[in-house]
Amino acid sequence: MFLLGVAGMMLFAAVDAAFPWLAKGFLDAAFTERDARVLGLVPAGIVVLFLVRGVGDYLSVFALGSVGRQVIKAIRRDVFARYLELPAGFFDRHGVAPLLSRLTYNIELVAEAATTAITSLIRDTLTILGLLGGLLWLNWRLTAFALAVSPLIVGLIRVTSRLLRRYSTRIQSSMGDVTRVAKESLESQRMVKMFNAERQQSAAFERVNEHNRASYMKLITVRAVSNPVVQLIAALGLAAVMFVAIRDIAADHLTVGEFTAFLAALLLMTTPLRRLVNIVSPLQQGIAAGESVFEILDSPAEDAGGSRRVARARGEIEFRDVTFTYAAEKGEVLRDIRFRAEPGQTVAIVGRSGSGKSTLVSLLPRLHDPDRGAVLLDGHDLREYRLADLRRQVSVVSQDVMLIEDSIRNNIAFGMPQAEPQAIEQAARAAHVLDFARELPGGLDATVGERGALLSGGQRQRVAIARALLKDAPILILDEAMSALDAESERFIQEALAGLLRGRTTLVIAHRLSTIEHADRIIVLDEGRIVESGTHAALIAAGGVYAALHRMQFNV
Repeated sequence: MFLLGVAGMMLFAAVDAAFPWLAKGFLDAAFTERDARVLGLVPAGIVVLFLVRGVGDYLSVFALGSVGRQVIKAIRRDVFARYLELPAGFFDRHGVAPLLSRLTYNIELVAEAATTAITSLIRDTLTILGLLGGLLWLNWRLTAFALAVSPLIVGLIRVTSRLLRRYSTRIQSSMGDVTRVAKESLESQRMVKMFNAERQQSAAFERVNEHNRASYMKLITVRAVSNPVVQLIAALGLAAVMFVAIRDIAADHLTVGEFTAFLAALLLMTTPLRRLVNIVSPLQQGIAAGESVFEILDSPAEDAGGSRRVARARGEIEFRDVTFTYAAEKGEVLRDIRFRAEPGQTVAIVGRSGSGKSTLVSLLPRLHDPDRGAVLLDGHDLREYRLADLRRQVSVVSQDVMLIEDSIRNNIAFGMPQAEPQAIEQAARAAHVLDFARELPGGLDATVGERGALLSGGQRQRVAIARALLKDAPILILDEAMSALDAESERFIQEALAGLLRGRTTLVIAHRLSTIEHADRIIVLDEGRIVESGTHAALIAAGGVYAALHRMQFNV
């Protein structure tokens, strides 16, 4: 398709380049040789020429447009696939909004450079080369005068290119800021209304919007200045040519046809030259955008793990002297963590906010790897297992429930599209999803809305629990899974989990200590260290950190 577009550009350029020579032949034949036949052929020739030119124009625009959309589709597919493959640490360092901006805005700029800019670059360069060849053939002395200003034009284009790329990079960064503020405000619109923060958010958006406008104006200024300057330089060359040409005509060194053809070719060169100067901007924007896009594609994907396979693990978990740090300047988040969970045990992890509870359980599915020490599953380091196999052994229900804009049924079967309808309904029944789904139009096929907005917090949590139950993994992580449930729903869920968690190793993170009193073991974290470990009764009797947390919650 690209070659078809190039063929169309060649047709277009050939007609434009041939027009001055046809004009020369017509003028010489009509006025010098007085050939009457030429007068009849010229009108037909004009129609044929512009028909051929139109075909070439259509092919170049359509074919290159098709190529451009294929480029956008392919790059977006590859970038999105790479996003899904990148490690969790990458997203800890980069905001979501700039990444979305790269996926949408930046890739469009790449396609613009791959279509509009490339079309002009090839077509107009061929046109200029064709016209230049004819100029040299007609009169090399006049052509040399015209080309005397070309170094100035080339130098100007080089300076312009550097400035345009610099400002394009800034614009793309500012677009990420615009996306970020808009995304935050739209996703938190209820909170914005509750706190009457409309003006505050509008002011924040105005700041990034103004920065984006100012960055664009710098680019527009460079673009606006460059074109007239190039035209002025070209006019200087044309003036020199006209001075010499008039003298040659007076001395009978040039015929009227030759002069007209030379002048027409020279004037025809100004239009493609102006277009070439104008494409510097989208080309540099595309190059700057391409750098940001290919930075994502070149980022290393998540470690695929070792070669050890596992169909279903027994569920024995061991943290062996584990230390973990997100960033060196922020210090260690986990320090010398050491404990063991036997298959089928329920281990609760408690502690103050920021003590490292969620970080600890994130090491189990290898969202992060420890800096020192090792996490073992069934006696083997997690890094020995194939990552996909390892994650099949773990189900997670977190405090922040992720639901896609689809039906309740498909949200329960998320990641398991092959699940049988009966299994989905069984999980929904066990998690008490059917209790509220029956009242909705469509039942389990009712849509949950964007991020589950059409469901209550407790309903979203029950859908997430049903999803984890359907996965039926030997290890279950409950990260504040009861936080959004009312007392009645919590009792139902605990009754359901009491039977379903048998034979399954469970790690429970909970601030509400009433939900973990029956755990086989309770681990107390404080500033990234395990400071206490034991059963509920033993820890209450010890009178330490856990007992203090318990007294605080129950006012005893």
